[in-house]
Amino acid sequence: MPSNSSDTRPKASWGLKLAALGTLLFLHVPIAIIFLYTLTPDETTYTFPLPGFTLKWFAVAWGREDLWRSLKLSLQVASIATVAALILGTLAAAAVYRSKFFGREAISFLLVLPIALPGIVTGIALRTAIGGMSIPFSFWTIVIGHATFCVVVVYNNVLARFRRTSASMIEASMDLGANSFQTFRHVVLPNIATALLAGGMLAFALSFDEVIVTTFTAGQQTTLPIWIFSQLTRPRDRPVTNVVATFVVLITFIPIFLAQRLSTSSSDTEGGTK
Repeated sequence: MPSNSSDTRPKASWGLKLAALGTLLFLHVPIAIIFLYTLTPDETTYTFPLPGFTLKWFAVAWGREDLWRSLKLSLQVASIATVAALILGTLAAAAVYRSKFFGREAISFLLVLPIALPGIVTGIALRTAIGGMSIPFSFWTIVIGHATFCVVVVYNNVLARFRRTSASMIEASMDLGANSFQTFRHVVLPNIATALLAGGMLAFALSFDEVIVTTFTAGQQTTLPIWIFSQLTRPRDRPVTNVVATFVVLITFIPIFLAQRLSTSSSDTEGGTK
């Protein structure tokens, strides 16, 4: 049962509150500036205060066919990379958690290494490997590149949930006559469902706005982040680029926010039932 005791943690000092506020402003003021300059009527210069307000750039962005092609490609890549990450990340987490074998910790480290390495290192490694095997750069090479770091996100979430799940539940299910599939369906899956959902949403968000690894694996394909990057050399398209950047922020914010809420609520539930 959840504890009814009051929170006895000391209140934060004003200095700590100001430091937290300063950090938030440092992180989010540049994003707010992007939002602001989607409304400017001046397409070539950035002045403050704005000389006026207009919504015409949203209509211009809506009519760009190249933008829609890039958006469609990014959504397709992110969806397939997320599915691959859910399958591979869950299997890897189950193997590391349930089995004891020589080198298990080393394998666990190697699984999380792709997300710890700089993106440019991962991109160069993937391009060298794919080129060395004479595989043409295409849609699927982008998916492979994105899956390398999406797997890590799912693996970390699912492994953490496995470690908080009592092994006696699985043993009891097997003792009562359930086979491996039934145990997974009725015992394991309900316990890791929120971890899978949170990991999947984070993986989708990471894949959707990835640009560095994509640059090395895309070939002639243009995902939405690469499209935005290419627009930076066209000063007259800056307001349209700001509109698209705003859309990318919103579309990645939603899954990250939901994943954080899922992780927090599931942790609170587990803590309250112990």
